Order: sequence, then C-alpha cells, then structure tokens
Amino acid sequence: MTALPRGETPGPSAEDRETDAAPGTVGAPTPGTGTPAEDGPSAPDAPATPDGAAGTAADEDAAEDGATAEDTAEDEPTGDKATGDEAPAAAAPSEAEAELAAQRELRERIEKRKAEKDGPIPAGTKLSGTAADLLAAVRAVESGEKAGTTFFDSPATAPAPRRAAPATAQPSARPRPPEPSPAAQGASPEAAASVRALLVEGGAPEALARPATGTLGEQAAEILREDPWQLLAVPGVHPEQADGFARALLGAACGPDDERRTAALVGWLLERAARQGHTALDATAVRASLAERAVTDPDAAVEHAVAEGVVLVFQEGLDPAESAEATGSAEESDGSDGTNGVDGADSAEEVREPVQVLLGLDRYALAEESLADGLARLVNACEKGADWTEAAALAPSPSAAELIRTVATGGLVAHSGGEAARAEPAALIAAAQGLGLRALGTTHSTDGRRRLAEAVGDPESAVTLAGLLSGAEGPGRDEDGALALDLLVVLDAPQLDVEAAAILVEFLADGARLVLSGDPGVLGSAGAGRVFADVLAARACPQVVSRTPDPGPIGELVSGIGIGELNQVEAPGKEVVIVPVRDAGEAVHRTVQLVADSVPRAFGIPSADTQVITVGHGGSAGTRALNAALKQRLNPGPGRFGGFDPGDRVVHVPAPGRTVPGVVLSADAEGLRLDCAGTAVVVPQDRVETAVRHGWALSAHQAAGMRWPAVVVVLPGDAAQGLSRPWVYTAFSRGERHLSVVHGVDQALPHAVAQIPAQERTTRLRALLEALPTPDAAS
Repeated sequence: MTALPRGETPGPSAEDRETDAAPGTVGAPTPGTGTPAEDGPSAPDAPATPDGAAGTAADEDAAEDGATAEDTAEDEPTGDKATGDEAPAAAAPSEAEAELAAQRELRERIEKRKAEKDGPIPAGTKLSGTAADLLAAVRAVESGEKAGTTFFDSPATAPAPRRAAPATAQPSARPRPPEPSPAAQGASPEAAASVRALLVEGGAPEALARPATGTLGEQAAEILREDPWQLLAVPGVHPEQADGFARALLGAACGPDDERRTAALVGWLLERAARQGHTALDATAVRASLAERAVTDPDAAVEHAVAEGVVLVFQEGLDPAESAEATGSAEESDGSDGTNGVDGADSAEEVREPVQVLLGLDRYALAEESLADGLARLVNACEKGADWTEAAALAPSPSAAELIRTVATGGLVAHSGGEAARAEPAALIAAAQGLGLRALGTTHSTDGRRRLAEAVGDPESAVTLAGLLSGAEGPGRDEDGALALDLLVVLDAPQLDVEAAAILVEFLADGARLVLSGDPGVLGSAGAGRVFADVLAARACPQVVSRTPDPGPIGELVSGIGIGELNQVEAPGKEVVIVPVRDAGEAVHRTVQLVADSVPRAFGIPSADTQVITVGHGGSAGTRALNAALKQRLNPGPGRFGGFDPGDRVVHVPAPGRTVPGVVLSADAEGLRLDCAGTAVVVPQDRVETAVRHGWALSAHQAAGMRWPAVVVVLPGDAAQGLSRPWVYTAFSRGERHLSVVHGVDQALPHAVAQIPAQERTTRLRALLEALPTPDAAS
C-alpha cells in the first residue's frame, strides 16, 4: 500500500490542492496511473545482457553524469547522430586527469608485480597456453570437454608484505599531484585534422575528431583507416554508426563477419556492460548479442576476440586445484590405451559438469585481482591484539562500541547501517585519534564530507574519496605511495567502484586498518563493480551491522522500503506528504509549486535547500523538463553563459560518477565560474556542455551520498519502468526533515518496492575473495 500519513485524505481538486501542499491537506494518490508522456524513460537493460534497444543515446548521458544501468534507463533516445564527450582541456591538470594519471601509475606497478608471478595473466599481454587452446577455450570449457586451466586465470594468492607503514611520529608531506600523461592533454591539431578529414570521408560527424584522437591517440587516423570499427572505442558511438563509417571507407570489402568488426563488437559489448556495472559477462550472453548484430558465427567471433587479447576468459564454478587435478587425470587416460579414458572417468566427469564462462576486459580483471590481493594483505598484515577496550567503553552507543572493538582486532571490517549509523564510524575515528593513531574518513560527496566532519568534530578528519585519490585532500603519501594513515574509514562504500577501490587499497601501507561503511539498500556505484556487496557476500572480514535505526517518519518509511514494504507511517508534523497527480504536466506544475511556495511556507525551508529527485533526465517530467520549469520560476534569465545565468543552481560532473553541486557566479574567457560548497571552480568553455547541468532536479544516482533538509521526489506515470527498490530507497532517504512525493505511478510504486530488487551485476571479486586463504589457513 502506498505510504500515506495516517489521517490524511485526498484534496478535492487540482486547483484546491495547489495551495494545500502544506501540512494537513495533501492527500493520497488517486486510483489509476498518470498519463504516459511520449518522451518517457525506456525500460532498464536486462541484467548481464549486454545488448538491447536501450543504451544507445542513454549511454551518452551515462558517460556525462556517471550513471549505470539503473540510471541509463532513465534517458530518452536522442537520435542516431554519433556524439562523444569532449576531451578535457589541455591547460591545467584537472582533478580527473590527476586521478587517471594515478591509475596509470598503479596499473604499471601491479603489472610489474604480476609479471613475476606464474598464476595471473598479465594485463594486455597474451594468455598462457597455446594458440590452439585459446581458440578452443570458450567452447571446450562450456561444453565440459576440457577444464582449460592452462589458459584460465587462477585466483590470486595473498601477496607477501611489500612495505611497512610510515612512522607515526613523522607524517609525510603532501606530494604534488601526479602529472597527467600526454594523452590526457589531448592530441595535436594535426592529428585532429587528419581524423576530421577521414570522418568526413566516411560520413561521420566532424565533432568526433577530438574525442577520437583523445581515445586513439596521435595515430588515430591511421588506426581508423586500417580498422574503421575502432570508432566504437569513442564514447557515444554505436555499432550501427561504426558500420556505416566502415561501409563508406571499405565498400565491398566490408562484411558483418569481418574479424575487425567482430572483435570491436565484443569489446564494445564489454565496455557497455561496464557502464551498467558489470566487470565481466557470461560468454553465452555475448554470443547471443553478436548473433543479434548479424554475426553468423558468434562462437568463432568470441574465440578470435580472446585470441587477439581483446577480452580475457575466466571460468567460474570449479575450484582451480580440483579442476587442475581432474584435467590431469583425464589427460593421463586419453583413450590411447584402449580404455577410452575410463580410468579417469570419475575425475573427468567432474570437469564435464557445466561451468560458467565469463569474458572480461583486462582493466577490470586487473582491478579485481589487485583489490582481492590488497584486501588479503590488509587482513594478514594488521596487528590483531590492539587493546581499545577503554575507547570502546566511552563510545556513544552500543553499535559504536562494537565497531571499535571489532576494528581493534581486524585489518578489514565491513560496517552497514542507515543514515543514523554514520555516527558510529565518526565515533571510531574520534576514538582512534584519541589513541594517537592517524585516522581519517572519506566520503563520496562534499556534502558527506561536511556531515562527517561535523560528527567527528574535526574538519581535518574528513575528505572526499576523489580528493584523497588525487592527492588534493588528505595527509599525502610517502615515497612508496603509501598514505600516512593508520586507519581509513570509507563511508558511502556502495558508491565505491572496483577501480577506485583497487587504487585506494594499494595506497594503504601494511598494518593499516580499513573500514568499509555504508547502507546496502542504496543504489550501487556509477562505475563497474559492486565492491561493498561482494565483500559482504564473501564474508571476507568481520561485519558489524548497526542497531541504530533512522529516526522519525522518514526513517520509518525508508526502513520498511529496505525490506520490501511500503508502509503507512505516522507523520504528525507532515514530515511525509503524498501529492497525487494525473499526468506529467501536472507533476511538473505541482513540483514547482512545492519548491517555490509550499515547502518554504510550511517548514521554513528555503527553495535553495529543497532538492527535486526524479527518475530520469528525459521525458516530460525528467530532470531537463523540471530544471527548465524551476529555472523559469526561481532564477529566470536568457542563459547568456552557454545556457546558464548567475545564480543558477547547477551540478558539475568533473568525472563519471562524481556530482558536485554548485551555483553559477559568472563566465569569462577561461570558462564558467562556479561556487561549489565554498570552492571556486572554473569549467572550460568546451567542457560546459558535457560537464555542467542545472541542478534543481537530479536523478537518484546523482543524489546518492548527499542529503538536503527537504526533498521532492517526482514519480510521473511514465516513470514506472525505471523504478526499483534501491531507487526508491535512495530517493526517499535523501530528505532530512521533509519528504514530498509527487505521485502519479499508482501501484507501480509498491510493486517496485516489493518485487524489483537491485539489478544483479556480474563480477569476479566475490569469487576471488572466497578463494583466498583465511588468516588461520595461511598461518
């Protein structure tokens, strides 16, 4: 049943309700769904299926604001014109560029270390085994004919200690941020001109020249001339567009089974899946998608992609040691002795059981293996006998005391709970600092950093994750790259993607403690992976579940949603209000009225502190439509700075997955000047269109990790297909004092809460963690 404050009844008419959004008269939704808008959101992509109608133009918005499948499904199609994000400006190194440079440095270090080990496959090099094994890999393993352990990745083992923690008494000075690589600063004008000419020849938009050179480098024109389907590597380009480009350049030599095309398609499918959160895909799903795109022999296409190193292949479902033993037994009795292999039948039969074959890109395979290694290192290198008894006794709550005691005896701890439970990691940080340890907390957003700093009582105790990884915030790193920390607490852990997690863990010295803390009910990371969920599922470390409930009617409502129930709640102070609407047009009208009039008048919360959250960017009541209406009401203007005016409320997206709220100050030759929570930000002119959006209305993914005094959640009738339990949980839990729900989806809301859980993501981290030896076994 739709949540409704007890005692509330529907208002008599839309006109009457116009002034009744204040407490006391806003009613429940009326029967029937809202009128679907023509420009509504599309259905979400099916889990672990990399193909389908969705994801064409939606992927471009995903790249723009870092949304995954749950959010890409929110966008409407924007046509077939291939467009890509503009490359970052070549002037001063941006925060995103510095982070990319740090990632490259980490990958080089990991690859060097892995090259010395026999088990894992070095990223970007050939797989182990013979070429014949590679060509037969997928089909042999999937059919059960062969285990394929000669060419499959084996789980990484816990690495040997590499470095000691920096001395506590001498914290290292902050090093300057890593210099961006030449590629990050853009290709030369000559290279861009060559690509532009080739694009014109192939009938592709000239606007792709800059992103193509940024993606493919100085030799982009030569690469595209030789292999036109490499255009698929450019963000925003889709197979139909790459096919047209290839036909224009190759003519009759272009065919659907061209090995260049099939290899590029496999890579594109895996890249697209990564934007949906997957780090790998089932080989069967990849072959099915290839068949849908006119590839006549998907098996050969996948085998070729594996042989060319476009993707790596992994098996799931068999213990590697058992698989190797079974393979050896089967090979020893291959039938040459006339027994037809009967002597090895028992072992071979075990191998012939169906196993899952996964395909993955080397960057995510490398990140997951490195992360599993790093987490095992933290578990094994930590001092287990620390005495924090007195600190636990002084904790403000039983759950905080349990967390402190658990961290004292473990190098890696998972902590889960709602918004009120964030006080427990704050108490842990304060307790650790009281013991003379260097403790720090990191959050997903600047708003989360502010709230954590207030809870700890020390502004230096909280940083954003992006700032910590780039070196712009935090204690800095020593000459080995280790953070000068004894304890790091990562709040908003569900927003942690696998690549960022691998970098973060690599930065922690031996002996440091890591706490992953977050609410399992919220939407997952914008990047690939499900780190927090995999750590919890693998039981790779001690887990502390908070017993501190979120207070008030909003907390009660959200707690019910977390277990799949949309309950009625008592809201004597009108903390929760339902505003029924009939169609998207009325939804926009009522939303503007709530933000501009009703909420400020009834609760004293100004419009600047009220956030609108809706299901998608497109549609008649998506973020674009709502932001246009809210701008006209709250800050009208001609949009003389690339569509923006001074005073406009905006969000800056410096990198995929990062949303930084701000206000427009002015613009000049350098770019658009913003005030982002007291920090001056200049967005170059060529990045404004892709990196800045109006911010009165956001998607739920953009709002993750942030809170506002009041929130208005907009659910027009055409939003029903985009709803899920994590979406509703995330959107409804963003309000601190007040939640208004502009409701036009009728029974789709309780249905989503009860029956549409989080979209499953295909990852390998859980299996890698489960395969690692436990501390007891290792000793």
